[in-house]
Amino acid sequence: MKHFTGSVEVVTGSMFCGKTDELIRRLRRATIAKQQVQVFKPAIDDRYDAIKVVSHAGTALDAIPINSVDDIKEKLEPSTTVVGIDEAQFLTEDLVPLVNELAQRGIRVIISGLDTDFRAEPFGPMPALMSQAERVSKLHAICMVCGGAASRTQRLVNGEPAKYNDPVVIVGADEMYEARCREHHSVPRD
Repeated sequence: MKHFTGSVEVVTGSMFCGKTDELIRRLRRATIAKQQVQVFKPAIDDRYDAIKVVSHAGTALDAIPINSVDDIKEKLEPSTTVVGIDEAQFLTEDLVPLVNELAQRGIRVIISGLDTDFRAEPFGPMPALMSQAERVSKLHAICMVCGGAASRTQRLVNGEPAKYNDPVVIVGADEMYEARCREHHSVPRD
């Protein structure tokens, strides 16, 4: 079934807030509506499965692993009406014009990814995608220190906050990261 107009939806927030679960929920609903869905994920994210989008809660959906934005162009089927992209923060800025092109062609594009890195700074193409999306859903996790609403991702190294100059991209889960509120998020400069 074809959409009347294309659109861009972004699901974002810190780690452990339910971004991938929400992406999967929207894509399953599109499948139930008999829309042609294709799902892509960066190959770098193989934490739970190399060929599935998998949430921390364990829900999963088949996906095509990609190494670059060009892989989406090459693997996109002509009949696809809904494109899902998980962990978009790991992709390059050239994702933005591709997503806009797909939406202009009448495709619904649903993207999930971290809005900020462990330093609480904008992450990859996510800020541009959010600014151009028709719909942005910012989800919150639970702060592992106080139990409040968490909007930040705290990276831990041996149980201590990672330093500002540590590498930005290290793929991991609850052994390396925690959700934190603004007050309890810490990134030492030295």
